[in-house]
Amino acid sequence: MRKSGYRTILYSYIIFFLVLFCLALTAIGIFLSLINVQHPNGKSIRSDWPQNFMESFIEQIIFIDNKPQIKQSGLEKLRENQLWIQILDSYGNRVYGFSEPKNHKNHYSNSELLELAKKDTPNADTVYLSTIKNNEDEFIYIIHFPLNISKVTMFFDGTKFIGGKPIVLSIIGIIFLIVLISGIVYGYWVTKFISRITSSVSDIAKRTYLPTKAKGAFADVYDSLNTLNEEIHISDEMKKKTDIIREEWISNITHDLKTPLSPIKGYAEILVDTDNILSYEQVHKYASIMLKNIEYTNTLISDLKLTYQLENGIIPLNKQNSNLIRFLKELAIDILNYPEYGTNTIEFDSNIDNIKFTFDSTLLKRAFSNLIINAFMHGSQDTKVSLNVMIYDKINITVLDNGKGMTEEEVSNLFNRYYRGTNTEQKTEGTGLGLAITKQIIELHRGTISVESILSLGTTFHISFPIN
Repeated sequence: MRKSGYRTILYSYIIFFLVLFCLALTAIGIFLSLINVQHPNGKSIRSDWPQNFMESFIEQIIFIDNKPQIKQSGLEKLRENQLWIQILDSYGNRVYGFSEPKNHKNHYSNSELLELAKKDTPNADTVYLSTIKNNEDEFIYIIHFPLNISKVTMFFDGTKFIGGKPIVLSIIGIIFLIVLISGIVYGYWVTKFISRITSSVSDIAKRTYLPTKAKGAFADVYDSLNTLNEEIHISDEMKKKTDIIREEWISNITHDLKTPLSPIKGYAEILVDTDNILSYEQVHKYASIMLKNIEYTNTLISDLKLTYQLENGIIPLNKQNSNLIRFLKELAIDILNYPEYGTNTIEFDSNIDNIKFTFDSTLLKRAFSNLIINAFMHGSQDTKVSLNVMIYDKINITVLDNGKGMTEEEVSNLFNRYYRGTNTEQKTEGTGLGLAITKQIIELHRGTISVESILSLGTTFHISFPIN
């Protein structure tokens, strides 16, 4: 995945977690609203506070002469929380009171006490009652809380949830509706962008896509589409150019194959004609011309076969660990022994006398011969080639000539297997595969090759191999 591809995932996760966070806040808010009530002093307290206060207040009730009284600490708590209290005997008669309202009752029937004990009467205030014993006598104490513990209020300890089922269902419905609407909106938004992306991919395939600069979650997708469109156009141009070069190459190779066949056929017809009386010198001359053209034809066919084998990785390798310096020196001597290159010069320089390297001598000879002979063929009679070998972290070899150099177009197409340079006054011969084969052979030995050339000054090839 592209680095920018993480941006889309990040945006999607952010949106998802924002929705989830909002739902969580909503749920927390609803939960807190159910388990909390408003104290008269303005503070928010737990809904089970009155129940707990009621149960613990029993410790504040004492009996003097079998009459109930409230401790001073209990009275302070009542004042602090703005509460009033009544204590009844077993018959429902008031026997003690504190901070009672003016219209307070002095007697409660059993039905009235039962109604107070339900705690689900929808009053603005809340009344709790409990019992306390003194010897054999039982008393009832009632505490009034100026709090609204409504029917939908849930006690914090979970012991009661008065009338909460409809509220819970309503809350679940609201949350589900929020999720549904959010999903529909998000789905519509994503679908809209996906449709645009699909359309853009279709436009790229039709070569009608217009680059788009987008922001947001899908910005990286459009960046990738723009890059893909650009690369496809470049690829199309390269393919078009390669097709043109290949067609020219096929035309040239066809012509080159026919060219040597013509003299072979012509001289063969002369030799088989019994009416012609030929001298030994004439037969030798005609046979030499035929052999030369046959050799040229063999070279063309050999190049075609070799490049096919190299491209498909089916060429047999015979690698041996040998002295690379000695190999290159012997190669230079062999080339200079050719009569046609007798006037040329090859200079050799190295900072080491022995470099052990594992290579196929036949293939590597072909590669370096192509580089040196090309320099001589496309140069003049006094063209000089310098062969330099240096070893540092890699084996670095330069093949430099003082020939006519090449144009930028020739340099850019030099290793194209269908390209033949034309910067020469001689007839352009060969398959156009020589330097392509050279590059493939060097790469087969885990090496690299690059070229620099200045018109009218010369050309330099840089080759490097890893140290075994």
